[in-house]
Amino acid sequence: MKRKKASSGFTLLEILIAIFIFSIIVTTIFGSFTSVFSNAETISKGIGSYEMGKNCLNRMIFDLKSMHVSPDAEYARPSLNDTPDPYRVVGDTSYAGTASFSRLRFTSLSHVSLEKSTRDGIAEIVYYVQSQDDEQYVLRRADSLYPYKRFDGKNFEEQFADPALCEGVKSLIFIYYDEEGTEYDYWDSESSEFKYATPSAIKIKLEFGDDYSSLFFETMVDLPIYRMAVT
Repeated sequence: MKRKKASSGFTLLEILIAIFIFSIIVTTIFGSFTSVFSNAETISKGIGSYEMGKNCLNRMIFDLKSMHVSPDAEYARPSLNDTPDPYRVVGDTSYAGTASFSRLRFTSLSHVSLEKSTRDGIAEIVYYVQSQDDEQYVLRRADSLYPYKRFDGKNFEEQFADPALCEGVKSLIFIYYDEEGTEYDYWDSESSEFKYATPSAIKIKLEFGDDYSSLFFETMVDLPIYRMAVT
């Protein structure tokens, strides 16, 4: 009697098991690739944010290192109706939306022309934070040559055309130091409170990021020139 040859094919159960195992392998591999690409995107975004913060501070350091102030011999204390010193240093607080940030006004030799102009000179620089329509905050740098008309000591004319140094700003703090190293969170070189001096150093503290993470930058800038207290 002849025996039937055993079937060389796969049963339905074996095929289902193979499909199940294959799907697990594919899912694992796909998940690994997704994780790799996600991490790469996060790293790339982090590097871009770090570069933005570094470039922002480098710009501010360069501007401050190029600061111009009225020499001691040429400076005169302001009287009631006198025109303010065009080269004054004013550090105060401004509001953008519902948040408050430090604001700094000074003059510098680091003018950057955004137009096709060869005009050069001592520029009025103002660092300020402006609120955006998407409830984000951007740090801007105003730069204008004499005559200085945008900042009158109290009010400042903001413009969306001013270059943005940093986006997603969460906090900006300037800290000022006199020649003896005393720390202040504001400054006015036209005020008797500061004996009509300009700061000898300025510390910058910047925080920016999104809802999930933040980057912190901090640096101290020793100013190459400053006006000592007028006695």
